[in-house]
Amino acid sequence: MTRPYDYAIIGGGIVGLSTGMALTKRFPGTKILVLEKELALAMHQTGHNSGVIHSGIYYKPGSFKAKFARAGSESMVRFCEEHSIQHDICGKVIVATKSDELPLLENLYQRGLENELNIEKIDAGQLKEIEPHVNGLAAIRVPAAGIVDYKEVCRAYGRAITMGGGDIRVGERLLSVRHKSGHVELETRCNVFESKFIVNCAGLHSDRVARMDKVADDLKIVPFRGEYYELVPERRHLVKHLVYPVPNPDFPFLGVHYTRMIGGHVEAGPNAVLALKREGYNKGDVNLRDIAEILAYKGFWKLSSKYWREGVEEMKRSFSKAAFVRGLQELIPEIRSEDLVPAAAGVRAQALRPDGSLVDDFHLIKGERSIHVCNAPSPAATASIEIGRHIAAQIAIGHAPVPVRSVRSPVRVS
Repeated sequence: MTRPYDYAIIGGGIVGLSTGMALTKRFPGTKILVLEKELALAMHQTGHNSGVIHSGIYYKPGSFKAKFARAGSESMVRFCEEHSIQHDICGKVIVATKSDELPLLENLYQRGLENELNIEKIDAGQLKEIEPHVNGLAAIRVPAAGIVDYKEVCRAYGRAITMGGGDIRVGERLLSVRHKSGHVELETRCNVFESKFIVNCAGLHSDRVARMDKVADDLKIVPFRGEYYELVPERRHLVKHLVYPVPNPDFPFLGVHYTRMIGGHVEAGPNAVLALKREGYNKGDVNLRDIAEILAYKGFWKLSSKYWREGVEEMKRSFSKAAFVRGLQELIPEIRSEDLVPAAAGVRAQALRPDGSLVDDFHLIKGERSIHVCNAPSPAATASIEIGRHIAAQIAIGHAPVPVRSVRSPVRVS
């Protein structure tokens, strides 16, 4: 049965739902559809998110990430207050543990000031006052950083869509995209839907959906699994804030850190290892199609040749708890192996170019009757309200998109 809609959003994660909410508000009275392949919303990147409300300190000034994170942290807090969603602006410290990290810490501090953030440099003594168990020579204190349950945020986004007359359909795995006269036909396993315009927010499968729509782009989504441990309850007192290391500018991942969670527990991690399945949350998860696509993509081999040493270290932490613990001890020397129990892993959808470079910023691609969100890494959850508003603003009332600017930032830290 064919069901006509004005806008169809593919993907029921936080970006897809925020886009649906933004379209509902911007174009009241239009028919909006959200399609999610799983039987519930926010089952993948959003549902495995660390729950951090980011400030935007890491991102290149002027990039989408920097602008959307700063504005998004404010709009996220307002949204949580308006909808009675539990959150905690607990603050973050970014800690230099070695003398050679001090210049990097200063560079990061200057970047934060350029991004107009309320931050302060603190010395070792001041750090000990607020984080008695953390080892550090100096740190940046970021008071505006916080935590929230993004699944609960997604439920509120979904309510806003349905209250605005939109439809959310779960269990609808997309099979094909076909352009017809005046509309796009979306075939799923269960139904066929018609829409005048589509927005691809499929996350780990966003590049595949873009190819279904015959949108030419040379990007490939490569999945990286982040593995975590959790502090046992009697050791949670070791962490008062969010505690992060100074990021390595030569490696495109953030490094192991400590994250307080809304439920009261404390997660430690992640590492970053190649997943052998796009939704490979466990070491034994393997999908031959996903592996074949990665191995056939020349950008993967160029990336591997550049970061193979770092990749080996990440793999060591994946298979050796002792190695993982040693990384965590750089921030909190008191941590012992018996303080940690395994926690759920997450998988990051990272867009990669043929030259081996990672797409560092949010990346939107324009189609004939579509917009494709083909890279939305952290801080996408924090910035989700702003991303949704931005996408809605690209779509004219006549259902024809204006050109979408894609910022390709050289910044390596996500």
